[in-house]
Amino acid sequence: MHAFDVLGDPVRRRILELLADGERAAGEISAVVQEEFGISQPGVSQHLRVLRENGFTTVRAAGTRRLYSVDPAPLQEIDRWLDRYRRFWTQRLDALGTEIARGKRERRHTSPGEDTET
Repeated sequence: MHAFDVLGDPVRRRILELLADGERAAGEISAVVQEEFGISQPGVSQHLRVLRENGFTTVRAAGTRRLYSVDPAPLQEIDRWLDRYRRFWTQRLDALGTEIARGKRERRHTSPGEDTET
């Protein structure tokens, strides 16, 4: 399965968001996802399996619990692929940053109640 196919599903993206904060037990992930998406525990397990089989997560046993964590390798591959396209939004974000800074400077130099448009 292609990385974008894996990440195209909102449930799998949410699982990765949960795991971005650190390792979590399968039961904890399942409880959150079931609550937010209304899917069954076997459905959540299926999504966890897809993430694991495609290298996005790792799992380890700790007693009777299965602990999942993010494997950054496929995300780094996606980031490298996106490098080619990043220029399309980077320039616009830089321009936005310039405009925001300009607006802050103008507000500092304008006293309260002073009309800047004459």
